[in-house]
Amino acid sequence: MNWKTHRRNFLKSTAVAGAGVLIVKDLLANESPNEKIAFACVGIGGKGSSDSADAARFGQVVAVCDTNRNQLKGGEKRFPGAKLYEDYRVLFEEMGKSIDAVTVSTTDHMHAPIASMAMRMGKHCFCQKPLTRTISEARKLAELAKENNVVTQMGNQGTASTNSREGVALIRNGLVGEVKEVMVWTNRPIWPQGGERGTPAEVPAYLNWEAWLGCAPQRPFVPGAYDPFAWRGWWDFGSGALGDMACHTASVAYRALDMKDPVSVQATTSGHNYDSFPKWSTIEFEFPATDWRPGFKFTWLDGGKRPDPELLGGIQPAGSAFLLIGTKGTFYSPDDYGNTRTIIGAAKDDEAALLEKVRPEVRVAQEGHFGEWVEGIKKNDPTFPMSNMITQAGGLTETILLGNLAVWAANKPEELGEKVEWDAKNLKILGNPQDRERLESLVFPKYREGYTL
Repeated sequence: MNWKTHRRNFLKSTAVAGAGVLIVKDLLANESPNEKIAFACVGIGGKGSSDSADAARFGQVVAVCDTNRNQLKGGEKRFPGAKLYEDYRVLFEEMGKSIDAVTVSTTDHMHAPIASMAMRMGKHCFCQKPLTRTISEARKLAELAKENNVVTQMGNQGTASTNSREGVALIRNGLVGEVKEVMVWTNRPIWPQGGERGTPAEVPAYLNWEAWLGCAPQRPFVPGAYDPFAWRGWWDFGSGALGDMACHTASVAYRALDMKDPVSVQATTSGHNYDSFPKWSTIEFEFPATDWRPGFKFTWLDGGKRPDPELLGGIQPAGSAFLLIGTKGTFYSPDDYGNTRTIIGAAKDDEAALLEKVRPEVRVAQEGHFGEWVEGIKKNDPTFPMSNMITQAGGLTETILLGNLAVWAANKPEELGEKVEWDAKNLKILGNPQDRERLESLVFPKYREGYTL
């Protein structure tokens, strides 16, 4: 089955040519099992558990891959008949002609090599957030999605929320006036971060350690340090609190303000050893004016840092939230996705009337975030899913990950780190920073032999 030539378009044209306005709707509503989308799921534990369950709900899971053999045993029971793999490269080599779409729910550092291989083979791709671990990888995945005309979606599921889409429309239509500042904060990290690796030990029998390391540099296995979840706190594998949550919590601001192409970032942190991320960080991004909005500052806070309650009219800030401060008022959402909102200031009086005006323009994701991706596949429309790599996910990930360059440069505890000047168009660090080589490794990563983008 080739979804790029799109079976549904074929059915429509055949029905119309053969019998005018034949009951095409009924033809499309009664798909046989053989016409289901065939999914391969890479990573089926953690978030991969729900992603693979979604794949089974919307199609047929014909292959699963995980470096954790215990997860594979569970996958064998969950997806009867699916082929089992520990290495995604072997899966694609053996099953490439039998799959239509791929879910990627692995450690951050493996998103890009897996997703790029899938898209080069013409497979539609759902990839967890952050889209990639480094900036150039995000740019490349967006290019591959466009070049191969595949339908993609990043797993920041709040993007499909009707309330978050209404919030974007309200901000873009001037509810709070011109936005002067954006602040986003999170209670992450909720995993060990800011420490040493620990004592190496023998790799447990359940884990394919070499496949788990993938494109990352070789290092010994340490019990409890990496698998199954603590990997987020290590530079080689994750992207810290910023990478974990900002693709969720900054999404409304990104869409509302076209929050792309910052010109500089600067951070203060608890300090770090260039191996593990710091326990907390505060990062400031500077965005220039565009032809429709003024420039503004974006501040990111993690590790328990929160803004002054005075910015919220005395409201105690939630543990994970965001706000946009404008000339007419403040937009505050005390959750990760923008599902709830409080308008502070004079703008509150205008909210109801403006919402009635913009609401008809807001598209409702009938089947949720994953379902919107599947709908895009069936429409053969690469930009239909809201968080597709081409128009949304790639740029959002680039913006967010730039902050980690500032974190890297702020390794001394509670000292303002060096400002990193940035040419977004050319993915280039400007000036003469003190640690250019290491900073550039967060833009253009080096892969171990056997792995490629």
